[in-house]
Amino acid sequence: MNDTPHDPDFDDLNGMDPADEADAEAGLNSDPAHTGVGMDNLDAILDERDQWKDRALRAVAEVENIKRRAETQNNDARAYAIQRFARDLLGVADNLERALQAAPKNAEGAEAGLVTGLELTQKSLLSAFASNNLVRVAPEAGEAFDPHLHQAMMEQPSETVPGGSVIQTLQAGYALFGRTVRPAMVVVAAKGSGPAPGTSASEAAHAYEAAASATGGAHDSKA
Repeated sequence: MNDTPHDPDFDDLNGMDPADEADAEAGLNSDPAHTGVGMDNLDAILDERDQWKDRALRAVAEVENIKRRAETQNNDARAYAIQRFARDLLGVADNLERALQAAPKNAEGAEAGLVTGLELTQKSLLSAFASNNLVRVAPEAGEAFDPHLHQAMMEQPSETVPGGSVIQTLQAGYALFGRTVRPAMVVVAAKGSGPAPGTSASEAAHAYEAAASATGGAHDSKA
């Protein structure tokens, strides 16, 4: 005679389908009400997850803003540190340009060597400016007047360029890291200026060259 107590649940398991038996062992058939985690708790967990995700995204955005502000401040500090030095060197560049303008065009012998030396010195100086983000601003005739980069020294009518455009550059300007160190001094065409109806482009160019010769030559705006 077997003294083992009879377990009704054991009989139920013996007659259970294998798939149902596996689910029972994994607890998949249990009642959610008796698992200890209700729907309210699940919603609270999801809300907390969303809050932490939002905080993480805000933290990343704040770090990016800090990096951009730091980069801008570093550029401003660099520009301010060399701005006075750059402004002092502009006088040297102006003197070199005046010397080249006054030099004879058909120089020979020692004079030709002197002119070549001046040209090489100017080229080296402008190259040093460019490598330090000091950019030369010298608008060509016909370019639109930019109040941020140009300073109008006078206004006069023109038959070659439209009103509001540059007629001639009197003195080149310079910009450092996009900020104007010295504006270019220019002559601006008066309102209503421009080629007369029926005037060809070649005739307008010839008129400009004649006007430039009459005023002492057009300013060389090439770097």
